[in-house]
Amino acid sequence: MRRLWLVFAQTATVCLAVLFVVSTLRPDLLAWNLRGNVVTIKEPQTETEAKKITSFSDAAKQAMPAVVNIFTTKEVKAPRQPFMDDPVFRYFFGDQPGGQTQKSTNLGSGVIVSDKGYVLTNSHVVEAADAIEVALADGRRAPARVVGSDLETDLAVLKIDLSMLPAITFGQSEQARVGDVVLAIGNPYGFGSTVTLGIVSALGRSNLPIDIPFQSFIQTDAAINPGNSGGALVDINGNLIGINSSIYSSTGSSVGIGFAIPGSVAKQVLEQIVEHGSVTRGWIGVAVQDLTKEFAESFKLPDIGGALISDVLRGGPADKGGVKPGDILTAVSGKPVANSAGMLNLIAALQPGQQATLKVIRERKETELTVTVGRRPKQPRRE
Repeated sequence: MRRLWLVFAQTATVCLAVLFVVSTLRPDLLAWNLRGNVVTIKEPQTETEAKKITSFSDAAKQAMPAVVNIFTTKEVKAPRQPFMDDPVFRYFFGDQPGGQTQKSTNLGSGVIVSDKGYVLTNSHVVEAADAIEVALADGRRAPARVVGSDLETDLAVLKIDLSMLPAITFGQSEQARVGDVVLAIGNPYGFGSTVTLGIVSALGRSNLPIDIPFQSFIQTDAAINPGNSGGALVDINGNLIGINSSIYSSTGSSVGIGFAIPGSVAKQVLEQIVEHGSVTRGWIGVAVQDLTKEFAESFKLPDIGGALISDVLRGGPADKGGVKPGDILTAVSGKPVANSAGMLNLIAALQPGQQATLKVIRERKETELTVTVGRRPKQPRRE
């Protein structure tokens, strides 16, 4: 009997030891599962189950050669010194020559978009410049001339005469999603080609306090600083999805809120400037404002989509087509109008002379009007 007890005790001890080791090292091998009010924790996938992205060097390597540094200079009048008007000073030293000038320099970035030498940048980078020089990532430098500039989107096209140029590939900015990883490449503070990482923070940003009427920005938290203007915003494959344009900051440096012009807009402007030297946009002669919740309630509308026509230019295309102040524009040629900025972009995309169908709500009744699109007047140059 004693022998049997010793065998049982030894066997039980070994089994408990094995169970302890297995439950500690490989609990997944145990045959039972705990049930009841136990929280189930999802284990992370193994490296063989999920592809790990640990570096974006391939995307940077693909895009960086096409991003250039831009240096501009212009002559500005030197401020007149107060003592120049002092009669005592003038008595001893005589009248000094006035109208003296001095050189002002500016830094920016650009993107080579064609091996023929076309470079996209911001119009504010090269505006009023007397001389423009472009520096490539491979060390080459070349003077550049402005082919055309579009103040209404803050885009400009430059031309440089060099061979074997690395042109960037345009991506599908329309397919960008909030949360997508992006890289911003440019020339911050003149440090040269620099890459920063972030995500798409928002899409279709408009009504920013800047003097650009056509706004539909990609917002990103990738660091954008002075000198980055005109640089590239690229996806994880190194394809261009935006031209970095501005930042929101109380200090002038990045606080994680930057804005880029969508690549689709940049491509349209590029093609028109290269072909015609300028950009032609549709126009119907109306003033609009966003249809707020309060306006929607006053008009007894179920939602707040659309744009409110606040004024109609007498004799303009909209006036001739029967559009009236107070109409709510909900669609342009079948495309829905989300807000006033969206309406402006839809109209601008139309070709002057073509017919456009406007769907409007008037006195809570939906109707369709046909207008002949006009040419958007040239806007005055910013001072």
